[in-house]
Amino acid sequence: MTGTIAISRQRNLGIIAHVDAGKTTLTERILFHAGRIHRIGGVDEGTTTTDHRPEEQAKGITITAAAVSCAWGDHALTLIDTPGHVDFTMEVERSLRVLDGAVVLLDAVAGVEPQTETVWRQAERHGVPRIAFVNKLDRAGADLDRAVRSLRDRLGVRPLVLTLPDGEPLSAILDVVRRERVTFDDEGRVASRVPCDDPRIDAAREALVEACAELDEALLESFVEGGDVSAEALLAVLRRGTLEGRWLPVLAGSAYRNVGVPLLLDAVVALLPDPSEAAPLAEGWARAADAPLAGLCFKVDFDTFGALAFVRVYAGVLRRGDVVAVQSRKLRVGRLVRLFAAQREDVEEAPAGSIVALVSADLSTGDTLSEPSHPISLEPVRAPDAVMRVAIEPRTRSDRDRLPKALARLRVADPSLRVIADPDTGQTLLGGMGQLHLEIAVSRLSTEHGVTVDVGAPRVAYRETVSSRARVDEVLRKQTGGPGLFAHVVMELEPASPGEGFVFEDRIRGGAIPREYVSGVRKGVEAALGSGVLGHPVVDVRVRLLDGSTHPNDSSEHAFALCAEQAFRAALRQAGPVLLEPLVRLEVHAPEAHVGDLIGDLSARRGRILGMETERDLVRVEAEAPLAELFGYATDLASLARGRGTHHLELARYAPVPEGVRVRS
Repeated sequence: MTGTIAISRQRNLGIIAHVDAGKTTLTERILFHAGRIHRIGGVDEGTTTTDHRPEEQAKGITITAAAVSCAWGDHALTLIDTPGHVDFTMEVERSLRVLDGAVVLLDAVAGVEPQTETVWRQAERHGVPRIAFVNKLDRAGADLDRAVRSLRDRLGVRPLVLTLPDGEPLSAILDVVRRERVTFDDEGRVASRVPCDDPRIDAAREALVEACAELDEALLESFVEGGDVSAEALLAVLRRGTLEGRWLPVLAGSAYRNVGVPLLLDAVVALLPDPSEAAPLAEGWARAADAPLAGLCFKVDFDTFGALAFVRVYAGVLRRGDVVAVQSRKLRVGRLVRLFAAQREDVEEAPAGSIVALVSADLSTGDTLSEPSHPISLEPVRAPDAVMRVAIEPRTRSDRDRLPKALARLRVADPSLRVIADPDTGQTLLGGMGQLHLEIAVSRLSTEHGVTVDVGAPRVAYRETVSSRARVDEVLRKQTGGPGLFAHVVMELEPASPGEGFVFEDRIRGGAIPREYVSGVRKGVEAALGSGVLGHPVVDVRVRLLDGSTHPNDSSEHAFALCAEQAFRAALRQAGPVLLEPLVRLEVHAPEAHVGDLIGDLSARRGRILGMETERDLVRVEAEAPLAELFGYATDLASLARGRGTHHLELARYAPVPEGVRVRS
């Protein structure tokens, strides 16, 4: 589709939200209105287009981001439906990395929920312009004003309301920009648009005009002189402010009742950016089809036909049969497809702005594709660290033989999974973002790779760091009759800032250690980071290479890597190793009558209350608590709150384990 449509009429967008806000239902309605499907599927029935995996259909949630393409008017849309559950934040992260715009979906009863805040921060980090759709306005307790206030209060954004709900039950939408009342037929298509003189429209339009007047002098003059501002002029300035992140346009409706979806699609086309409107990739590298090729592999998946490498083409044209550069190697582009969830449509080329997939290509998440004569390296997709792990044991000899390949494929498809060998037991440990994440991974081993495993109890993924500075002078000297090994390093180790990770500083002066051997030092330290003196990965440390010496015959990069690994372990023991545990941000909703018991229970779990707020008939409690103390919390909360409690948690940070606390490893 996009091969014949100008880049200015393309939109690559995602739908992001808290779990159960209605993302998949909205996606289904969008595809119906765009004419890509002729029967609307249901989440509860497992018949939606994008939730096509068995695990998604069984649980009724989105697990992997699915790409679909459709048209709205003369515009081509590529839409990615992202998961809402915090365990699958990697899917949201890599989707936002390649999207140009996003629709933030809110439940009109709940407003901004915890995962809404998480995905909002992800979109902010990637500079993705957004509009909002307040969904489920047909539900009892729905309140557009309250949802809009939650956007302002919890996200710190300036919301501008473009449409309002009308009718009881919800049957129409008031278009604030055009001053019209819009009704819909039984299938959600626009049935009528009639001018509407409603005080709610007047108040909302005045707020729109005031905001836009701050950005546009001509509009300001018209506003001051009391003249009318046309819908076209208003939309032009609204678009500018949206792309600059000055405000958040808000639309209203109900995806399930099929009310307001066409107006949302109009807003997507009018207000969200086309692929050429983002910042340049590099100096002199425009996001255009006539520029040198630049593309990013942001996801790899596997099905019964083999590997699928999802690629966003930022510049140039990716053609079938072309030879492209992938980092330092060459790759011939084979079969090229545009995806419609589980379906494939063969294409010969993908111009700038496209999202396509390469079939059976040797690519990994984060690989850059470029022309061999114009190489470029794009920022890769970052995978979060695992916070929980389980031991897995293959059931049969056949499972044991197939397990390594299956795990390798699983890791390629989901880089947020980790595979570790337990140094004490020899067991294979599978690490992930939470219990649901690991449960789904184990299920996919069986359903997609034919490997059945037994699973141990969940364990917390601890880390370790250091509390003080240490300096070591290490010499490696080995002679075996032939060429020997010699390396000498003087190294200093100290704590880095929390969250800084590993920092390496080369302080060698005068060539005491040649540059090629310095890279060996770094490799040796990085190898040692995987398991510290307490048996866990080492984080937030700074290593300075201060001095050293070489042997004319026996020194090599390998020798310096071995020496650096020994030196780092010696420094770790001297620098006061500290065990770190993951702390999670916890948000709990429960009736006020049970809040005392809830707080007492959190205190017993080493939790720290951050704040409380009454929301309708419930109290929202924000807390921070160790992940190790929250296994089984859902069951305990159901008992404490008599079945009326809900909770959400996400990783907040790592912190030292207090003295005297028994570690549950």
